[in-house]
Amino acid sequence: MEQYQVTGMSCAACSSRVEKAVSGVPGVTSCAVSLLTNSMGVEGTASSADIIRAVEAAGYGASLKGAEAQASSGASPSWADAEALKDHETPKLKKRLLFSVPILLILMYFSMGHGMWGWPAPKAFDNLVFLGLFELLLAVVVMIINQKFFTSGFSSLFHGAPNMDTLVALGSGASFVYSLAELFLMILAMGDGRHEIVMKYGMNLYFESAAMIPTLITIGKMLEAMSKGRTTDALKGLMQLAPKTAVLLRDGVETEVGVEEVKTGDIFVVRPGEQIPVDGVIVRGMTAVNESALTGESIPVDKAEGDTVSAATMNQQGYVECRATRVGEDTTLAQIIRTVSDAAATKAPLARIADKVSGIFVPAVIGLSLLTLIGWLLAGKPFSFAIARGISVLVISCPCALGLATPVAIMVGSGVGAKTGILYKTAAALEGAGRTQIIALDKTGTVTEGQPRVTDVIPFGRDRDALLRLAVSLEKSSEHPLAKAVTAEAEGMPLPEVSDFEALPGHGLHARLDGKELLGGSLRFLRSKGLADESVSARANALAEEGKTPLLFAYDGELAGIIAVADPIKADSAQAILELRDMGVRTVMLTGDNERTARAISRQAGVDQVIAGVLPEGKADVIRALKTLGKVTMVGDGINDAPALTVADNGIAIGAGTDVAIDAADIVVVKSRLSDVTAAIRLSRATIRNIHQNLFWAFFYNAICIPLAMGLYGVEMKPMYGAAAMALSSFFVCMNALRLNLVKPHDAGHDRKEKSIPAEALEEIVAAETIKEEKTMTKTLKVEGMMCMHCEARVKKALEAVPGVAAAVADHDKGTAVVTLTAPVEDDVLRAAVEAQDYKVLGVE
Repeated sequence: MEQYQVTGMSCAACSSRVEKAVSGVPGVTSCAVSLLTNSMGVEGTASSADIIRAVEAAGYGASLKGAEAQASSGASPSWADAEALKDHETPKLKKRLLFSVPILLILMYFSMGHGMWGWPAPKAFDNLVFLGLFELLLAVVVMIINQKFFTSGFSSLFHGAPNMDTLVALGSGASFVYSLAELFLMILAMGDGRHEIVMKYGMNLYFESAAMIPTLITIGKMLEAMSKGRTTDALKGLMQLAPKTAVLLRDGVETEVGVEEVKTGDIFVVRPGEQIPVDGVIVRGMTAVNESALTGESIPVDKAEGDTVSAATMNQQGYVECRATRVGEDTTLAQIIRTVSDAAATKAPLARIADKVSGIFVPAVIGLSLLTLIGWLLAGKPFSFAIARGISVLVISCPCALGLATPVAIMVGSGVGAKTGILYKTAAALEGAGRTQIIALDKTGTVTEGQPRVTDVIPFGRDRDALLRLAVSLEKSSEHPLAKAVTAEAEGMPLPEVSDFEALPGHGLHARLDGKELLGGSLRFLRSKGLADESVSARANALAEEGKTPLLFAYDGELAGIIAVADPIKADSAQAILELRDMGVRTVMLTGDNERTARAISRQAGVDQVIAGVLPEGKADVIRALKTLGKVTMVGDGINDAPALTVADNGIAIGAGTDVAIDAADIVVVKSRLSDVTAAIRLSRATIRNIHQNLFWAFFYNAICIPLAMGLYGVEMKPMYGAAAMALSSFFVCMNALRLNLVKPHDAGHDRKEKSIPAEALEEIVAAETIKEEKTMTKTLKVEGMMCMHCEARVKKALEAVPGVAAAVADHDKGTAVVTLTAPVEDDVLRAAVEAQDYKVLGVE
């Protein structure tokens, strides 16, 4: 998406006009204009020159976002965008008001205070013609100070695209022209000596309205600009986090340079209390880094050599040297800024209603104003009464409230999300997440941690540490992934040395400690040695039923104990899934793992349904089937999740996932925790409610105020009161959107349970998809030697590398590997692939 800065827009009718003009350019596939940020996002093959010409032909100005600031200062695009987001409008409006208000107050004193209520004034002002001329001069001055309304309004009218400025210009201009005509008639009547006519016309002058209308609208515009400025505070805050300088290490000498000069591969140094300038990898030193700027988590994260660091995070403890890996617009911070900015430049589906209304709103109001004027004249009312009603209709109508209702809420919602590590790529994603009815969850890395660790240590006849010392003494020489998990559990313990170490592939480990035999391995291995009775087997099988891999250890002919290893569910997964259920969202877990492991994890996490043994393309098919029931959001982190993330109504990528998954997703959660997915839905629902409130107010305001201004309720509204009401309407919408800053995305205390998909309907879909997975062309290999889930992974990887194999599901408990084929594959080829990994194939079915 290419982004442009658009100038000259004043209301929703303007943004609608620009969007229509650019959408008509050949090669443009989509265009979204944001009145809030005065920006435009364009997709397609059209050149920027053609797009800018189309905008200019519509009567507005455009430039590529950040182009001018970069050209003049060489600043990075993020800094240029920050400059574009600065509130340039409020100071200008304040200046106009500084001159307008004192003159208007003088005008009001003489026109209303003296003329109507007899406040003291020089004797000359008793002459109504002199008073009228004085009011005329002051009104002209105020109108010149606020001439932007007239130049923009009449320019838009001549371009055939009237906007809010047109309404103000017509309302103020009509008041002025009518009063000027009345003043001329007064002068003529005075010349003829008809003082009663002078008195009559003198009471019908609207010079104060001609000056009051643009002044009040300017006050409203200033309040709107100030509140709009606050809606982009989160985005501006992110941009201000970007460090300006970096200290590079060149030939052993530290040199401070501008951050834009840092290149990939450069070595930079960071001292305690300094910001990290670009993304990198620590090559020397240890420290603790506060990453709250990116993740919202204030607890420092320990970092050592080989760990990654991100731009804008704070080094809190040690001196570190880092190698730059991502610089400029490729840093994590820059990508977050771009994501929030892109979301603001897109349109939510809810905005389409307001856009359609805004496109015809101003012409319709002008038509209503003329009908009001003609209607009251036909009803026999005097022209002064009819013109006042017509002018009131013009100045009370507010297209801005309609145009701002959605984008201000989207901007604030996106900003709140960014501050808590939730990134919505588009406005549609922000809206769509709140409509989620079913969440499909990948298992590994999403519900679970994705890394094996020790979950249970069960010693027999000795204490826990003694069992760990025996186990780690044996396992430390092994390269098996489970061995690493066991070794990590006993980190720092003094360990005895073993001799005669031997790894028996697929079976277990053998060594000698103090001359005595030390064994470790699967239940099958220890049973073959006669060291595991029925009670031990029952205990090991119970652990296996929980999705864990039991490792048994024996020393000197006696069973020493059991250590269970598993990929455990994340600490917050069960609570997050419970909160989803309380919000009325159904959960389905999709995994390529075997049925027993999948069922065990689903019980722990509390998901509604689980489908095991699913292929990557099968996940996408499941999502399509679930979409027949309602809105589906897919949550995943791996390359194999990308097809499903794309097919789902909304895709959410866990932040620690692969780049492919993140690219395919609509929403990215920076931290790898499932509670952020719940928070993303909660924040989306709050934003949708806020948009509904804003749209209701915008429609309600116009539906009530326009008939009121027309005089249909028997109220004779003065034009200046209409202008005051218009001035406050947009301000109200902006201030209501700012309430989203009070939303706490992780607070479940105010959750509302929405209507859920019937459990029976979900069960039917899951059952049908499970049967479909089972009916695919498969072969089952009987494999001897697998002892844990990592043996399963090894066999799985070997088989899936064979051409014609779509997927493989290995189960060490059953001693099988089930392969799904896309083309015929010879049994000998499958056998050879498995036996190359030191496992024995007993048969192929």
